[in-house]
Amino acid sequence: MVHQQRSQRRLSPYSDTEVTSEMSMVLAPRLAYFAGVARTEHVTRAAQEMNVPQSTLSRAMARLEQDLGVDLFARHGRTVSLTPAGRTFLGSVERALAEIQRAAEEVRADADAATGKVAFGFLHTMGAETVPGLLHAFRADHPRVRFSLVQNYGEAMLEGLRAGELDLCLTSPVPDAPDLVARRLDEQKLRLVVPADHRLAARRRIRLAEAAEETFVTLEPGYGLRRITDALCREAGFKPRVAFEGEEAETLRGLVAAGLGVALLPPPTVPRPGVVELTVTAPRAVREIGVAWLADRPDTPPVAAFKKFLLSRRGSLLP
Repeated sequence: MVHQQRSQRRLSPYSDTEVTSEMSMVLAPRLAYFAGVARTEHVTRAAQEMNVPQSTLSRAMARLEQDLGVDLFARHGRTVSLTPAGRTFLGSVERALAEIQRAAEEVRADADAATGKVAFGFLHTMGAETVPGLLHAFRADHPRVRFSLVQNYGEAMLEGLRAGELDLCLTSPVPDAPDLVARRLDEQKLRLVVPADHRLAARRRIRLAEAAEETFVTLEPGYGLRRITDALCREAGFKPRVAFEGEEAETLRGLVAAGLGVALLPPPTVPRPGVVELTVTAPRAVREIGVAWLADRPDTPPVAAFKKFLLSRRGSLLP
């Protein structure tokens, strides 16, 4: 059956994408009205159920048909019935409204103070011990708060904050950017890790300059620890000769144990055989750990609670 056309849509100077967006903004406020009238097949009864003036509802339906260029209802005095076009449109409208309702329920649930969700990012090196301990302590007072956990390197997590994919992240170095808020929480000593049979393995302490001729294994460019390594070596008066670049600190320890180089790394969760970890006396080899979030973004109650908890751990974040 050919749908009766009410009007010819005028040509638009905009692209197809712009026209679709424009049409969506026009139709969206009227979809619930349409579904109510379609369900009751009576404008007056639908207006009473939705608590809107009948004149408002009638005008909305007339404008909807005009914008679509199609008759959605056949009028029979005080009652209406759906045309074939109206029945086709109703199926899609009901699915759209159900999806909107589902999305609304989901965001309300995520913002619930007791059972809401926190999207939390952290460095790989903090995943084995630090973060599990933090979550265990936090959930003692907030047992039903849910977490979406993301392990990544610093720059990727900051992009996650900006994209709205993360609420908070633990990162290093502590970022300094106008669109972010960051607070220093703790610092972690870095050690020079050498193979167990290395010429320096009998030492307990070392000045980093003494490793100037060594081959280094490091994280890839863009990782915070790589920037810190490069800066410390530069302060010690040399540029490290890098043989291998990786994405995870424990992989680097494995490379060191295999005799492939030395590395500046934070302490391991458990001792790694095949390596010796030397205290660096100069320059001061530490990395600052901080929490960051996007400036001017309102916190949901669970995010606010976890942020307050993290800030309370200043100076005692690390095991």
